Amino acid sequence: MRFARIAAFCAASVFTLAAPAFAQTPYDGNWQVTIVTKSGSCEPTASSLLTVADGKITAPGANVSGTIGSGGLVKVSINGAYANGQLSGNAGSGKWNGASAGIPCSGRWEASRQ
Repeated sequence: MRFARIAAFCAASVFTLAAPAFAQTPYDGNWQVTIVTKSGSCEPTASSLLTVADGKITAPGANVSGTIGSGGLVKVSINGAYANGQLSGNAGSGKWNGASAGIPCSGRWEASRQ
């Protein structure tokens, strides 16, 4: 009887270790991001909904590549523009730079969790 309990415990331990882990970051979810141009000829303001899953940033219809670290540090490229900044709790902000028709532009962004 004792051997059966030990065998059952070992089997349960193996299945627990083999189960896939779901990595989550504190910033996973949907984020509304607004950018404001401070210099250059880019649109004065623009807004977009981004999704963070396992610390990776995606957006429908946009060429997005970026990450958010566990401490909230943001590094992202969106349609050729680059942004960095910091998230904390349900909000964040930072700076971005890019170009419109080859003319450099830059500004700030703000984000809020939806």
